[in-house]
Amino acid sequence: MSGVGPVEPGEGTHVQDVPPAPRLRRGAAARYVEQHRRAVAGAFLVVAVLAGGGSLYVTRPRSEPPPAPPYPNQVTAVEYLYPQVTDAESTPRSFTFAVEVTTESGPPVTVVRFSQPYAGLSVTSSPRTPFRTKSGSPRKITLTMRVTECGKVPRNAGLPFLDVTLRNTRAMQAHSFILGPQYAQDLSRALQVACSNDSR
Repeated sequence: MSGVGPVEPGEGTHVQDVPPAPRLRRGAAARYVEQHRRAVAGAFLVVAVLAGGGSLYVTRPRSEPPPAPPYPNQVTAVEYLYPQVTDAESTPRSFTFAVEVTTESGPPVTVVRFSQPYAGLSVTSSPRTPFRTKSGSPRKITLTMRVTECGKVPRNAGLPFLDVTLRNTRAMQAHSFILGPQYAQDLSRALQVACSNDSR
């Protein structure tokens, strides 16, 4: 027989068991987790609950915001009523008309100012501006117009309008209201009477 075979144990010797595999060295983080396993698990649980709660809060159903109130000129109406008799103590070349201002819906509307397009004519109101109108409560307004210069007013007002500045919680707007043919006739008549002694 030739060659060398495995060494066999001799008398009084026995086979040793295989030595255990060396333990792997763990990093500092792994040792920390091992030592504080409960605290780490608790922290992960808290993070998971917070993440779940946050996602529920972000994805919760939200109620629609209330609609914005309407613009004041969309809910305000100015209607011509009739001419009024001017008292003897009134300013010369002045005349008065009654109109009705109505807020149809929404928050109250403040009438800030009345004006008209003719340079030779001024307008004041009773009650004086500014005043408020509430929804469903029409207000009768007396407009007093005074001719300041006959050369700057028409003798025949074809389609006159009244400029009204309105304000509510949404906006402030100037709006021109056409008050109809009866107002045009009454205004033309009043202007002719006020300027009847003037030559143009």
